[in-house]
Order: sequence, then C-alpha cells, then structure tokens
Amino acid sequence: MAQNFDLVVIGAGPGGYVAAIRGAQLGLKVACIEREHLGGICLNWGCIPTKAMLRSAEVYHLMHRAKEFGLKAEGLGYDLDAVVKRSRGVAKQLSGGIGHLFKKNKVTVIMGEAKLAGKGKVTVKTDKGTEEVTAKSIVLATGARARELPGLEPDGKLVWNYKHALVPPHMPKKLLVIGSGAIGIEFASFFNTLGAKTTVVEVMDRVLPVEDAEISAFAKKQFVKQGMTIMEKAAVKKLDRKGSTVTAHIEVGGKVETQEFDTVISAVGIVGNTEGLGLEEAGIKVDRTHVITDEYCRTGVEGVYAIGDLAGAPWLAHKASHEGVMVAELIAGKHPHAIKPGSIAGCTYCHPQVASVGLTEAKAKEQGLDIKVGRFPFVGNGKAIALGEPEGMIKTIFDAKTGELLGAHMVGAEVTELIQGYVIGRQLETTEQDLMETVFPHPTLSEMMHESVLDAYGRAIHF
Repeated sequence: MAQNFDLVVIGAGPGGYVAAIRGAQLGLKVACIEREHLGGICLNWGCIPTKAMLRSAEVYHLMHRAKEFGLKAEGLGYDLDAVVKRSRGVAKQLSGGIGHLFKKNKVTVIMGEAKLAGKGKVTVKTDKGTEEVTAKSIVLATGARARELPGLEPDGKLVWNYKHALVPPHMPKKLLVIGSGAIGIEFASFFNTLGAKTTVVEVMDRVLPVEDAEISAFAKKQFVKQGMTIMEKAAVKKLDRKGSTVTAHIEVGGKVETQEFDTVISAVGIVGNTEGLGLEEAGIKVDRTHVITDEYCRTGVEGVYAIGDLAGAPWLAHKASHEGVMVAELIAGKHPHAIKPGSIAGCTYCHPQVASVGLTEAKAKEQGLDIKVGRFPFVGNGKAIALGEPEGMIKTIFDAKTGELLGAHMVGAEVTELIQGYVIGRQLETTEQDLMETVFPHPTLSEMMHESVLDAYGRAIHF
C-alpha cells in the first residue's frame, strides 16, 4: 500500500534536504528519497571535502612561510593519506548531521531510486523491492555529475574526475587539469601547492572565464607565480594512455602539441541527472540535460518542481538551498520572492581566493549602462599587510545614474567571506551613498570594500 505525503523530495543534496526540512517546518508531511548518501555531491564529494583538503594545502603553504612570521619550522612534509582521511571524516560528520536533522523534523527518509509514475505518484526501487509513494507536490532535486568528453573519460588511475581527485590513488608528479572553472582551478591549486608540476588547459580566452576579466588576469598572474603553467584558448583533443603515463594532444594557436603527464583531472563542466526519472513520460521539458522551469522552479507540470543543478545555472549549492526553501514555502501556501540569479555570489577557493556577485564590467557595458568602477588593492590595507597577504584586489561597479551596486569582484585572502557584504547590499538595493556612509571596522580586510566604493567616486583615502 502506498505511503501518502504532502511533499516528496527526490534527492537529498543541498537543495533537496533543505526543501524537505523547510516543508516539514511548515507543517507538511514530507518524504525525501535518496539513492546514494544524504547531503548529496556537495557535502560528500564536492563543496565540503574539497574545502577540507584546500585548508590542508593552505596550512602547508603557510608552514613554508614560517620564517616571514618570525617562526621556525623544520622537516616540513605531508601525508596525503592523512589529508584525505581528514577530508572524508569532515564529510562523514556532516552527512550524519543531515540524518539527525531529518529525524528532528520528522522527515521520512527512503533510500532508493525514484521515478515519476503518474500524477502525484512516485515509485522507488529499494533493496527490499519496489514501493510507491503519493504526494500532492513533488520536488526534483537530483543534482548533476561531471561531464565526460569523448576520449577524455576518467578511469580512476591515470585520468580522474572530481571524485577520484578527492581520494587520489597517488600524488601526481606532473599534472594536467582540463578546465579552469571553480572545480578545475581548486584541484590545480591543491595539488600544485603540494608540489605537483601543474598545467591548466582552458578552451576559453582566460582562466576562471565566468569572472570579471581583470580579476581573471590578476588570479592568473598569481597562479603562474606559484609555478603553474596556464594554457588559454587551448583544447585537449586526445589522451593516449600507456603504462603509467598519459600523452595529451593539446591544440593551441592552430597547432597540436603533445605533452606527457602522469595524472590528468578532467573538469569540463557538469550534466544534470535526468535519466531514469520518467521526465519525458510526465511531460517535463529538458534542455541540454537540465529541466526547464520558471522563476519559481515550476516545471509546467502541475505539482512538480525542479531545483538546484538539475534546473540549470548558476550551479551552486547555496542557490539550490535557497530554491529549496522558496519551493517549500510556495507549496505550503506562502508567498516567497523569486530568486534573482544576479544576486547570487560565486566563490572559488583556490589560492588566492576569488569571489563575485552581479555584473562584470564587460557585461555592464554590453547592457549599455553608464558605469563607475572602483578598485582597491590589498597592498593598501593594514590588516592584509599584517596577515602577510598583500596580493589581491577588490573591484566594484556602480550605475552612474542611480548609484546602484551592479557588481562586485574580488581576488585575495578570505574574499569568499567578504563577498557577503556586497550580496546583502544588493539584496537591500543599497546605493553608493549607503555604502560610503557605512562605518567599517578597523583593522579589517572589509575596509577595502569601503575604499573600493569610495574609489569609484574619486574619494579613496588610502590609495
């Protein structure tokens, strides 16, 4: 006999589990179906474990700079297995926490593979057989996986995807990273810091191609300074695998060159997990592996919503979570605001960190806007100098007519924490005047946010 619910969520990643919990908080009877592990890719194989590994790399980097800080450190080294073990432990701890939150909020968890089976019906293949659940509302939150290009498919030994890179079978000596988006550049940063001779190949004209061009250029300069080789407007056409080496055929400048590596990481984007869900039969439209929705994540099929990576860009965990809350509130009869993609920050945890929100300078100009641009360098900030982190900059873009904060872009230490100030500013529709009149604490990195705003209007004090 079918179990009946008000809301069934398919997928327990950062979108799904949040939707389930918020629905339960609002008095709905909720079930969450998950085929693999609570917390999804983000918590188990993405955001969280990568940050744990990058923290180890950051500490290792700082240990080598001990003399700068008047400290002594000798016999420096690392244990890759221990680094990975810590990372997996962090992920396991948080995954267990999701289970606790489900119990606390009385969310029914069903482990298995779900498929839409008609209006308000879902079948679930579990280890005990197939069962059916019914619900007034269904939220699809199945996420995405790494894109695989023909000839570049990962094998887990010589060629890795992000999962392999999180539990590396060996420490790369000579590493090729294909793709310089957030995933690619974070792994490049991690392994390069631990000593791998790292080459990054990017098909676009610059690394971190979604970022502001000025920020990308600054970041590239730092990556090169750290010993990375960056190849832009380049494409890996083929990988020849033989023994313990991979020969990469790289097209650059109209010519194909070959280079040998012992490890390759493929980070060429993601595809939505649309297979096996019964989407086509249900009448749900899919475009390039992502479900088409309106601004409230409605699929066009009554009672069915899609959130997170499955529903398209930006592919960010915090976007998925916020969509989960919005959809749960909509289902519960509330009146939430639609999410504005332009007010969602992007963060990349390489060294140096990169963070941004809103329009780049180029996008603002493309839209024909009259803009004012401000910049402030880390080298002009007392806290940055005291931290030994003088490399970085903050850039702000304003509408010259209205004073609206159109975009903010940062590169440098801890900018992934700083960006939230501008995110709040955009959400509250702040103007340049509001930001200028805000008193920022001293000494902090956040003072550079203030100075960047002042600079856009010719009023910077410390530069």
